[in-house]
Amino acid sequence: MASILDEYENSLSRSAVLQPGCPSVGIPHSGYVNAQLEKEVPIFTKQRIDFTPSERITSLVVSSNQLCMSLGKDTLLRDGDACPHSIDLGKANEPNHVELGRKDDAKVHKMFLDHTGSHLLIALSSTEVLYVNRNGQKVRPLARWKGQLVESVGWNKALGTESSTGPILVGTAQGHIFEAELSASEGGLFGPAPDLYFRPLYVLNEEGGPAPVCSLEAERGPDGRSFVIATTRQRLFQFIGRAAEGAEAQGFSGLFAAYTDHPPPFREFPSNLGYSELAFYTPKLRSAPRAFAWMMGDGVLYGALDCGRPDSLLSEERVWEYPEGVGPGASPPLAIVLTQFHFLLLLADRVEAVCTLTGQVVLRDHFLEKFGPLKHMVKDSSTGQLWAYTERAVFRYHVQREARDVWRTYLDMNRFDLAKEYCRERPDCLDTVLAREADFCFRQRRYLESARCYALTQSYFEEIALKFLEARQEEALAEFLQRKLASLKPAERTQATLLTTWLTELYLSRLGALQGDPEALTLYRETKECFRTFLSSPRHKEWLFASRASIHELLASHGDTEHMVYFAVIMQDYERVVAYHCQHEAYEEALAVLARHRDPQLFYKFSPILIRHIPRQLVDAWIEMGSRLDARQLIPALVNYSQGGEVQQVSQAIRYMEFCVNVLGETEQAIHNYLLSLYARGRPDSLLAYLEQAGASPHRVHYDLKYALRLCAEHGHHRACVHVYKVLELYEEAVDLALQVDVDLAKQCADLPEEDEELRKKLWLKIARHVVQEEEDVQTAMACLASCPLLKIEDVLPFFPDFVTIDHFKEAICSSLKAYNHHIQELQREMEEATASAQRIRRDLQELRGRYGTVEPQDKCATCDFPLLNRPFYLFLCGHMFHADCLLQAVRPGLPAYKQARLEELQRKLGAAPPPAKGSARAKEAEGGAATAGPSREQLKADLDELVAAECVYCGELMIRSIDRPFIDPQRYEEEQLSWL
Repeated sequence: MASILDEYENSLSRSAVLQPGCPSVGIPHSGYVNAQLEKEVPIFTKQRIDFTPSERITSLVVSSNQLCMSLGKDTLLRDGDACPHSIDLGKANEPNHVELGRKDDAKVHKMFLDHTGSHLLIALSSTEVLYVNRNGQKVRPLARWKGQLVESVGWNKALGTESSTGPILVGTAQGHIFEAELSASEGGLFGPAPDLYFRPLYVLNEEGGPAPVCSLEAERGPDGRSFVIATTRQRLFQFIGRAAEGAEAQGFSGLFAAYTDHPPPFREFPSNLGYSELAFYTPKLRSAPRAFAWMMGDGVLYGALDCGRPDSLLSEERVWEYPEGVGPGASPPLAIVLTQFHFLLLLADRVEAVCTLTGQVVLRDHFLEKFGPLKHMVKDSSTGQLWAYTERAVFRYHVQREARDVWRTYLDMNRFDLAKEYCRERPDCLDTVLAREADFCFRQRRYLESARCYALTQSYFEEIALKFLEARQEEALAEFLQRKLASLKPAERTQATLLTTWLTELYLSRLGALQGDPEALTLYRETKECFRTFLSSPRHKEWLFASRASIHELLASHGDTEHMVYFAVIMQDYERVVAYHCQHEAYEEALAVLARHRDPQLFYKFSPILIRHIPRQLVDAWIEMGSRLDARQLIPALVNYSQGGEVQQVSQAIRYMEFCVNVLGETEQAIHNYLLSLYARGRPDSLLAYLEQAGASPHRVHYDLKYALRLCAEHGHHRACVHVYKVLELYEEAVDLALQVDVDLAKQCADLPEEDEELRKKLWLKIARHVVQEEEDVQTAMACLASCPLLKIEDVLPFFPDFVTIDHFKEAICSSLKAYNHHIQELQREMEEATASAQRIRRDLQELRGRYGTVEPQDKCATCDFPLLNRPFYLFLCGHMFHADCLLQAVRPGLPAYKQARLEELQRKLGAAPPPAKGSARAKEAEGGAATAGPSREQLKADLDELVAAECVYCGELMIRSIDRPFIDPQRYEEEQLSWL
């Protein structure tokens, strides 16, 4: 497997070297495997345009996808559908020609096309200049320009439009820089000329005098400043200045006027090609250029363009010497174009591409001799395409993914930030860059930076960790582990546990080494803060929680109780925090933790400890918790605490139990029983009040009555025992015990069984006997006799001794006799009233036997309204008459269920009974047989009449009971409703 991977990596390295681009070395890395499924396209791809010119090509320019070329001395190639001077590259198969109309021998010297592709300048060898607009129809000479051999034009990218160039700069072979402006308007024969003005601005000089202006570039910075770069054969000049407010129409005159008294800054090189050329690289159309390349005798001056610098636009300048075989000698460069990372040099027989980062040649593209020598090369800034031409052919270069291998170059230069920027979308390459950066920082002893980079790579974890351990860089190792921990996925729990434990061990070891060293106090505090930040980090919370047990063990093994508590609080492991405070006798801090987090389970666990030391504060916390605590689970702690029997101990227990009963309304029997026991032991004066407040109903009290009785008896609380006896309805025991305490209390108990007069009399006799025999108080005995109307003098006389005289009972005996006499009179009156009532009843019965009713033939049933005499009927004293079956149907729904069942049974038996026989003998036989078999037919009819005809269905109770019954049966309501529609 290893050999396969090695071979695969070697193949990747070989394929990388064969591709044109910046030179690089294949760097194997771990963690990624890339499969190159298709051959990578080269950066620069040449394509010959399918076009054969009718005459030799003398010049070619391209801009904004518009191409213009001159053929021979008097012909322009154009697109017939677009404009007369350009070829629309989208329709390159439709070329058109435009004649310049020149009769002399003047040739095309150079052509210039602006950035919009709209304005074309044609400089002739006869020092004339022609102007052609993209939307125009003819070639127009520029009279003001005559006499100047134009070598360069600086277009105004800020103000130039399709109809006007705005102020532009023109460089000539005589070293003069002119300012001009062209307009595309055509006003007829006598209309305005296209050249609005043409005025001189400056003269460029070299040591021998004025020198040709080989290149001109004008730019405007974001801060409003203007920049002009002009080159001669050996010098590069910079003009920097700010135009006055509202002076846009003045163009560049103010900028060049600042250099009237002193020359502008310039770069000069000794060698001379006889010409030079300047190229800019602009990332996007209408944006500021980023880099420049100046082709001159000593090589190519390359650098960045920084519009923010006050004194010079050029920065990071570097001169790249020409490749071998290229230079002012036998093979001079003819033209240069600049891309993002390369500049391309045009030679007579080939094109060479040089990397601007390394200066190495990455492409040598030779042309066939049949096409002739190469003439020039230009770039279309809008598309990024490169164009080269000979006298007989046109070629186009496509630039594809130029930055693909730039990261390798930056990596070899140790410019890691740029390397990462250019491989951000390629994880494998980014991993390689990070690994190299980490190694570099490690060699430079920048261990923390190295750890941050290593954490982002796919390098083997063990190797990196050992690397820092061998270097004794615990801080960097901790940084590496932290960043690795932050990158773990939720499923990688094992790795997370390992990293968190290791980090904790590193921090604890470092804190232990720094602790106690006065010189390292600041470092100790910083490390402590870092450790706490690690423990409290939200990103690590999940991992720390999963490995909290091992971390607590580490903290305990190092004896770091402070951080043990801190970590427990973060993990919300308050049980451990409270236990720690209790072990160190910091009970108030423990209670503060409990009160702050309000966890009932922690209260149940630690209350037995805390109540022995801070009972009042703990009970306050219990009361503050309110119903969140189950008082039953706190009883063991209270029992253990109150076993000492001290007043303070019992009072705190009573305070919480009273809160539970009176405020929370607890009904648990265990709580009430415990409160009773506390009252019985420590506060007997509250015992009876509690019992009386609980009530006298055995079903409504919440304590155990038997337990309460035993408890009160054990502690000698007789009044409380009497109350419990009363609740238990043990009135005899209550009176017996009350007589030992107070006679009045016994009297209250004797009056309680109000419905049982016999028992009340018995209880009062007990009281009377006690008063007479135990207290020997006749007056009190007589008072008892007066208090209870059930007692008579004859009931209490046996209790008095024989020597007591009758004078003591004279009044009582007289009262008794009067009561007897009154009772006899009442009985006589009741007997007389009963006799009179019996006589009235007999008289009413006699009258009822003689009552009758008359039924007329036209009388009808009150229910069905049919003649009554057609069927068996009932006649009631109220006058209502019903057929038997109609009455049965009306009465049945109002009968209870058991009477309905009885009615059905009677109907069934009556239907099964034999009909009455004719003749007296047979009737008697039938009656005898029925008597032996069951109820007779007459008896069944009588039972049926009693059930059905006991009262009139319209005048009796049945009608009253049906007052809440709806008139229409709910089950038939819809049917009845539809019948009315």
